[in-house]
Amino acid sequence: MRRIAIIGSTGSIGQSTLSVAGHLSDRLRVFALAASSSIDRLVSQTAAVHPEVVAIADSGRVDEYQRKCRNLGISVPSVVTGSDGLRQIASASEVDVVVSGIVGAAGLWPTYCAVLSGKIVALANKEAMVLAGELLKKTAKASGACIIPVDSEHCAVDQCLRAGRHSEVRRLILTASGGPFRERPVHQFSAITPEEALKHPTWQMGRRITIDSATLMNKGLEVIEARWLFDMPAAKVDIMVHPQSIVHSMVEFVDGSTVAQLGTADMRQPIQYALTYPERLPSQAPGLDWSSISRLDFSPPDLKKFPCVSLAYSAIELGGTAPAVLNAADEVAVGAFLDRRISFTDIPRLIEATLQAHDQQQADSVDSIMAADAWAREYAKNVMTETVL
Repeated sequence: MRRIAIIGSTGSIGQSTLSVAGHLSDRLRVFALAASSSIDRLVSQTAAVHPEVVAIADSGRVDEYQRKCRNLGISVPSVVTGSDGLRQIASASEVDVVVSGIVGAAGLWPTYCAVLSGKIVALANKEAMVLAGELLKKTAKASGACIIPVDSEHCAVDQCLRAGRHSEVRRLILTASGGPFRERPVHQFSAITPEEALKHPTWQMGRRITIDSATLMNKGLEVIEARWLFDMPAAKVDIMVHPQSIVHSMVEFVDGSTVAQLGTADMRQPIQYALTYPERLPSQAPGLDWSSISRLDFSPPDLKKFPCVSLAYSAIELGGTAPAVLNAADEVAVGAFLDRRISFTDIPRLIEATLQAHDQQQADSVDSIMAADAWAREYAKNVMTETVL
């Protein structure tokens, strides 16, 4: 029986994790839930799994949560709040596995605490590895923590790598659906609306990651994540656009063999892989219907249409705090686009301007990384206020 803490329980990853935990109730027990502000959903989850501890980011919502639990006759668990509460459950001695499912830089501290405490970390928060990949890997080596990726692409790579030794790998190939604008002419990009960009052709995800998929920044961040997760130079991590989203990633070995992982677009499969690793158990996720698959298409991304990919490669080349700056500027740019304050084509321009202005430092502590994150956010906001992109 593995006891799990789900950080970001009310989001899509958290909900899928709870579905897996219910399916494998003889193997998995939910010890703690953590959420930001979706109190009604958190109350429903509390009623379903009866956690011992709940973390609520907004301390002003605690009374509301406790009152709604009591009104439904639910036993109220212990409640912790804020970033300290997240760190507390991520490092709790009662927890075996921490599911890091918060989107954005907010997930770094609890992820770091889980790694520092030697936990199994089911990592869905790619930003933690983007910001602090080197630090997290060094910390895991010292603490004995095991970081298992939940992103479908990195989970696929992890599975493919079981077919050979690290020294036998020629390159990693991450696949991308290409997003909703794969075939749209670049001269129409400036007119793209938030509503159009939020219509992902394959996956149902949060707003930020969906926009990142439309710009292909999501794939650029995944290159940085793969560089640290698998100790592989970014030059050996390639991207292929694969609109069917059936092949989730591939590993090419030095003898010319390529091993691919294929599956349906169902996040329960990679989540279960992480929660039960190294075992494979029957899953809720359906297998592929091979009779319905008529073709598998692959092509390199158009870097002129999607400059965010090149920006991500530049950030990992620069090293240090540059990836943290890239991610922070992207979060600001995506938020501004969703608020209709900048255009779709302004997103990479704002990120590039912020990267160029940054004097990168060593990413050797969470504090130095978060300082770079804060600087980038402030700079990006000022750029939008003071200049025309």
